[in-house]
Amino acid sequence: MKIRSDILRTYQSIHTWTGITTGLLLFIAFFAGALTMFKSPITQWAVPENHVLPAISPGQYDALVQQATAQFETASNGFTLHFAPHQSLMHHSPMTWYEQGGGRGLSIDNHLRQASFNEEGELVSVANQQNVLGDLIDQLHRTAGIPGKADHEDIGVLVLGVASALYFIALVSGVIFLLPTLVKSFFSLRQKKGANRFWLDTHNLIGITSLPFHLLIAWTVVVFAFHDMLYGGLSLIYGDEPMFERNGGSKQVYSVAELPPVERYFEAVRDMADGYDIVSLSFADLTTPRARLSIEVAGDGKLQRTAETDIIAMHPFTLDVTYSTLSIPENGAFGPLVKSFFALHFGNFANDTGRWIYFLLGMMGAILFYTGNLLWLEKRRQKQAKQSSSVTIMAKLTIGVCLGSVLGVATSILASKWLYLVGVDINPGYINVYYGVFIVSLGFAFWQGAAKSAIALQALIAATCLGVPLTTLIMWWTESEIQWQIASSTLMVDVFALIFAWVFYSLMKKTYHRAYYGGRESIWYVGQRDDAHQAASGHSEWVNK
Repeated sequence: MKIRSDILRTYQSIHTWTGITTGLLLFIAFFAGALTMFKSPITQWAVPENHVLPAISPGQYDALVQQATAQFETASNGFTLHFAPHQSLMHHSPMTWYEQGGGRGLSIDNHLRQASFNEEGELVSVANQQNVLGDLIDQLHRTAGIPGKADHEDIGVLVLGVASALYFIALVSGVIFLLPTLVKSFFSLRQKKGANRFWLDTHNLIGITSLPFHLLIAWTVVVFAFHDMLYGGLSLIYGDEPMFERNGGSKQVYSVAELPPVERYFEAVRDMADGYDIVSLSFADLTTPRARLSIEVAGDGKLQRTAETDIIAMHPFTLDVTYSTLSIPENGAFGPLVKSFFALHFGNFANDTGRWIYFLLGMMGAILFYTGNLLWLEKRRQKQAKQSSSVTIMAKLTIGVCLGSVLGVATSILASKWLYLVGVDINPGYINVYYGVFIVSLGFAFWQGAAKSAIALQALIAATCLGVPLTTLIMWWTESEIQWQIASSTLMVDVFALIFAWVFYSLMKKTYHRAYYGGRESIWYVGQRDDAHQAASGHSEWVNK
């Protein structure tokens, strides 16, 4: 396929600059997004076993609600019932409620009280900080770690929305200028033609093979970021008329004692849709006229609105359904269409198989942005014998931001069990560890330069990841009041930490070799001082002779 060279240069320039301006933010979003596919196992790995009370039989939940609400006033207004066995939610006790905090989004000061029955059938309860390790990683995925809010929306979400729009342009322009050579070089990984050619082939292969995934992610992120603005625009058409039908609501106030048996909620869900299991029942404002119930349901192989579940909103006393994300006739044709965008973004439609696929695609996306920056740096290096400040600054930013975010996440996971052991407030500890490591890594990259900092940070990442399973072994061998959960899902965290340790150790060795034995004109070369010293020594010997 032939396309005029001036057109190709234009699209290549568009691809380059849209990619380089968004790549660092999108690296963090994709790396963290890949990890969120296993958000629950990571949280389960981090939560002490004695912070999770034993599961109970379905028939005991009514008695648990009655006794807990009678004994604890804070439970009377709202609480959540969790149902086992759900592997993804095993870090929850049968009944929980907030004694402090609550609500949506990341909050580091939430205090959760949990309740269950012991083997003698007696009510037992513990209160502790809600562990937000998984939520922190999810927040990094949604905001790229950019703090602050604009009105009620995270600034980072809005910034990523803009970045994703540019990212969509980069994808389209990249495909266009690759078309003439796509068939010839699609599966070529030309290692013998130098590092630049190998990284270019890798970048192109990842980008083309995962193109549908990237197009979908880019489009859905834009919708997620600016949906309020879209609704605001629609209000110009609807005027004062509500866009969605609203129930009039009830002014009647009920008491907790009037709640129907838990089995009634299960029957109501079975009547609405077959093939779904209740994951949790979240009651709120039970002592007010605004009493409401949010039911999380999960179905194997079904498109779901949130990352792990669908939602049914119901009046907790009358069981009148006020809202549902289920694909049922009552939601019309538009509901399933909107839901499909959410499900395709979250990758929740194929159970564990889908999560593994999205995990790999997310990691490939992070590699795509990292290699894109490397290619830009290599191209500028080839054009200029002396490296400009823009090239060296971008190299330092690439290393500091990308490797700093990876090291920050790895250190937060590693620190988790030790923070519990030394009695530090766990959630502020996570925030301080991540942002502290990230900022220090970025500063270190600017201080030591791209090459030396890349070697050091990759070595630190490898050591930190290795420390995760070592910590598990140490905690298992050491006698302590704090015990940790050992399950297949938590062991998976240790196994993958070992894999990441090996990957970054291998990358560190390659980076070291290039830094000391690669091209001397490269920004990745750090042997200049040694060369100058050797040259000076050789000159002195010649003079002495």
